[in-house]
Amino acid sequence: MAWNWKTFNTRALSAIVFAVIMLVGLLFNKWSFLILFTVIHFGCWREYQKLVGLIDKDYASINPFHKYGVMLAGFCLMLFLTHDWFVVADVSLYSIGWMTGLCCLFLLPISEILFSKQLHLKLIAYSLLGLIYISLSWALMLNIRSGALWMPDADDGGNGFAHLSTLLARISGYAVPLMLIGSIWINDTMAYVVGSLIGKTPLSSISPKKTWEGTIGGIILSVLVMWGIGYLSAPSGAWLWASIAFIAAVTGTFGDLLESKLKRMAGVKDSGNILPGHGGFLDRFDSLLLATPFVWLFLKIVE
Repeated sequence: MAWNWKTFNTRALSAIVFAVIMLVGLLFNKWSFLILFTVIHFGCWREYQKLVGLIDKDYASINPFHKYGVMLAGFCLMLFLTHDWFVVADVSLYSIGWMTGLCCLFLLPISEILFSKQLHLKLIAYSLLGLIYISLSWALMLNIRSGALWMPDADDGGNGFAHLSTLLARISGYAVPLMLIGSIWINDTMAYVVGSLIGKTPLSSISPKKTWEGTIGGIILSVLVMWGIGYLSAPSGAWLWASIAFIAAVTGTFGDLLESKLKRMAGVKDSGNILPGHGGFLDRFDSLLLATPFVWLFLKIVE
């Protein structure tokens, strides 16, 4: 893959603007975090429904309640997994989330019957897959950020493997999402650079521009950089940074290929055009969508 300076400059400038917006949302406070991923959630859903509608024309004509109701149900799942992290006037968004979400899911098949005069299980299945692919991932991201996976534990005596909860309790609640997102950004950037410079062997026919050299280089550099950052901040926790980087880089690559497959089936180059050189929401967050559940599972296993 030949180096293209014009493409690189466009992607770099867009990435800087995008990074600033992301960092403000991630770091300002918990409400900015929720707002950021709420926007991302609905943006991903809009593009997912467009892609599936291009793949199967029947889905393009779903009724408005189905179209927006499943998005709302997904948002409610996000609120549900925040537990009691958000409370307004003594009412937690968690309680609003599970009650409203159940109502939306219960009414989804009913709406199909009322509007379409029959139950289209295929269309409901597409939406349920979207809930797993999009909403569950962002719900688990909020769950990670809220600290619901862990609670402060006793001192581990300096052994970083003894209690993940102790390590996580010692660092800011922002840390794990930043580790995850940073790992993917490093992997994507390094995979692009390495692939452009020495890439020769195509990784997959789904995405011909990706090479094995770039993919492996991106994963290795992501792990090394994140391990180095972790070692400088807390040597006993460097393994955590490296582990998250490895999981995020590997699963994120599959997430990229999955979204590329969807676009190929839909016959489009990009899922949207929110960022010049980067495409739409799904183009930008395809890796994070698949990586988040696996990182969440890893944290759940080793906590």
